Amino acid sequence: MSDAKKKPESIKTPLLDELTTGQWPSFVSDLKNLSHTKPQVGQLLGQLEQSYEDRWNYWQGTVLNVDGYGGGVIARYSELSERFPDIAQFHTVRIIPPPGWVYSTKSLRQLCDIWEKHGAGIMQLHGMTGDILLLGTDNVTTFDAAEELMEAGWDLGGSGGALRTPACCVGDAYCESSCFDTMGITKYLTDRFISQLHRPEFPYKYKFKVSGCANDCACSIQRSDMPIIGTWKGPMQIDQKEVGKFIKEHGADYVVNNVITRCPTQAITLKGSKEIKVDNDNCVRCMHCINVMHKALRPGKQRGATILVGGKRTLKIGDTMSSMIVPFMPLETEEDWEKLGDLVEKIWEFWGENGMEHERVGEFIERVGLATFLEGIGLKPLPEMVIHPRTNPYIKFEELAPGRMGGEPHKRPSVVDKEIETFEKAE
Repeated sequence: MSDAKKKPESIKTPLLDELTTGQWPSFVSDLKNLSHTKPQVGQLLGQLEQSYEDRWNYWQGTVLNVDGYGGGVIARYSELSERFPDIAQFHTVRIIPPPGWVYSTKSLRQLCDIWEKHGAGIMQLHGMTGDILLLGTDNVTTFDAAEELMEAGWDLGGSGGALRTPACCVGDAYCESSCFDTMGITKYLTDRFISQLHRPEFPYKYKFKVSGCANDCACSIQRSDMPIIGTWKGPMQIDQKEVGKFIKEHGADYVVNNVITRCPTQAITLKGSKEIKVDNDNCVRCMHCINVMHKALRPGKQRGATILVGGKRTLKIGDTMSSMIVPFMPLETEEDWEKLGDLVEKIWEFWGENGMEHERVGEFIERVGLATFLEGIGLKPLPEMVIHPRTNPYIKFEELAPGRMGGEPHKRPSVVDKEIETFEKAE
């Protein structure tokens, strides 16, 4: 019997079988169970086994456009289609999840029913972008599945040079440390920029990740072009009664070793045996003390978010962390949300006009410089934007373009300039 006619269970997978041993659940076991009702899954395991053996990826990828959309479906074509014909086309449909990934049982059953009908029944919750990933369609069933999903109220996610699906932590819907409505702002950004998500128009991808506090549960600063991270202004809230209870329960040594000495700016001191004092001017809002003493310490009352730009994974210049561009932005009202949206549009306009093809906004900033970028989007430089102080004591003074860095052009007077000035005074 040829390989193409083999039943899924007849395909030998010794390397994958090793992943079924041990105490932890295995995706291999789940896929083998699924292969009894979805034969293409058995062939999928066969190609994966071949990839493990050869250490080679046998998929070719592109984007498949559903009518009215420029992205949302990642087309995968197998290089081993003669051997595994059932997965010659094995596409992935990206679906926008609800903010905070909060589902009802009914909605999850609906997704499962649609995907068992049209695809291989494999679902990933969630991909790196944050989308629901539905795996295993071909060039025909993709369109059928997309139509039924959209009729049921779901929408396709982003792909290619477009806005990708925004993602957020659950925020103040569940977390008392959240400094703004993460799910509300995520829905606002999705609704306002849905056209940029469906129809690619950027030099390359652009991702929002939204976290309600500096714990950054959405991993925004490392994985998004525009992290939005909750913070506060003014003093931290302290309940000294709860501080006393905590010290009595855990002991002063525990507080010193796990809170006081771990403050990155040494902004916390223990006053006596029942009180804590915080130097709010030096507090960097890292959340560590609040995490440990969450009943005694809370974020301040004036809450908002820090806006950063430029984080991403490897690509051209390696991994980059985001740069702060707005230290504090209130996000309490619809007007505040609109100001954030207006800033986003300024960034897209400047990056879109001057960025190179396949250049993330962080790489664009690296190429043109943060000063030029800030000037292009209309923001003034602030001390909080400095990553670290100068390490080179030798400063070269040179003429700057008018208006650069928000100041007047200046230059160091040369010997010739001084002679001219002396001559003019003599005249």
